[in-house]
Amino acid sequence: MATTLATARESLRDPLGTLHREVNRVFDEVFRGFPSFRSGMAEQGFAPSLDVRENEAEILVSAELPGMTEKDVELALDDDLLTLSGEKKSEKTEEKEGMHLSERCYGGFHRSFRLPYAPDPTKVVARFDNGVLLVTLPRPPGTKPSIKRIAIMGGNGRGKPN
Repeated sequence: MATTLATARESLRDPLGTLHREVNRVFDEVFRGFPSFRSGMAEQGFAPSLDVRENEAEILVSAELPGMTEKDVELALDDDLLTLSGEKKSEKTEEKEGMHLSERCYGGFHRSFRLPYAPDPTKVVARFDNGVLLVTLPRPPGTKPSIKRIAIMGGNGRGKPN
């Protein structure tokens, strides 16, 4: 950040305000990529990235849950409603060269979505490996994917669909 004459004058008039802004800037740089500490992780929560794919035989769900174990996660199936929930807990302490750093990060999540069919719960398979949850939901006999193409029109809403 380049110091200009205007910012130098401002820091002389309001040294505490300048210090406050500088501390906020440093924290923003250090914690970039983490949930916002200003709004609080408990309010904001943690939302895992999901990848859901469907084929002729099954639905495959992949959830990225870094820093978590299978004990931190709960998976439930209620008819055609799949629910993934859990709590992420992370604590890191580091000491070096006279510096003590302690970080704690907690947050719960709850993701639910309807499936296009109700799988047999006895045939659902869930595996957790290296922070990734893989769920296989086999398609019941007699059901097939119901993919329907939806026409997309131009921005003005007029004309023929593509």
